Amino acid sequence: MLLGFGIKDLIDVLLVALMLFYLYKFMKESGSLNLFVGILTIIVVWVLVSQIFQMRLLGGILDTLVSVGALALIILFQDEIRHFLRDVGSQRRVRRILDFFAKKDTTADNHKEMMPIVMACMNMAKRKEGALIVIEQSDKLGEVIKTGETVNADINQLLIENIFFKNSPLHDGAMIIRQKRIAAAGCLLPVSHSMDIPKSMGLRHRAALGISQETDALAIVVSEETGGITVAHHGTLHRWLTAEQLEKLLFDLH
Repeated sequence: MLLGFGIKDLIDVLLVALMLFYLYKFMKESGSLNLFVGILTIIVVWVLVSQIFQMRLLGGILDTLVSVGALALIILFQDEIRHFLRDVGSQRRVRRILDFFAKKDTTADNHKEMMPIVMACMNMAKRKEGALIVIEQSDKLGEVIKTGETVNADINQLLIENIFFKNSPLHDGAMIIRQKRIAAAGCLLPVSHSMDIPKSMGLRHRAALGISQETDALAIVVSEETGGITVAHHGTLHRWLTAEQLEKLLFDLH
């Protein structure tokens, strides 16, 4: 029976296995592992009934059930599916390929954009002034910007420090940087409810992690308690950064 099994069939099996693996990973991360087991069971029964035993009546019923079930899953998990597709499209390898074909050399521009942010963060860290700076990337932050006050100014070290000065009315919110300009300040961010965040971290860190989980934005936090600098990206916190580490991280991720 294996004589008719060729390279194409092997690739077919590997692709199905890969699809099931990512579906399992997706369901596990979303807390729906039991649902994954149920779906897998239905698929196995459907294949056995329709393809192996060729039971027409029951097979027709299962065909309809699978078709309707697939549509229902898309509706139920539309947010998770959107986030998954966004994550795939925002991977650095994909962006590098696109940048290669676009033939854009943004090295100098990125360095010029990042340095005032780095210097402002280091000065605020020394004075233990809390700050939360979000740098927009592929995912647009228009709805977040609407929650704050419009600034629309060039990126400037002194302006950043003044906005996050303790007596400033905007120092408690987030600053949003869009297209190499300070778009808004005093913005509200979604807060992460992850249990993995250390208890020593406050609301700014939870907000930074929250926006990094929902979008591909970079979020920089200066701790008001410790003066430590943290960057949140794709749900990961990079803590206790020096000036050199912050500059390199922002340059690599942006």
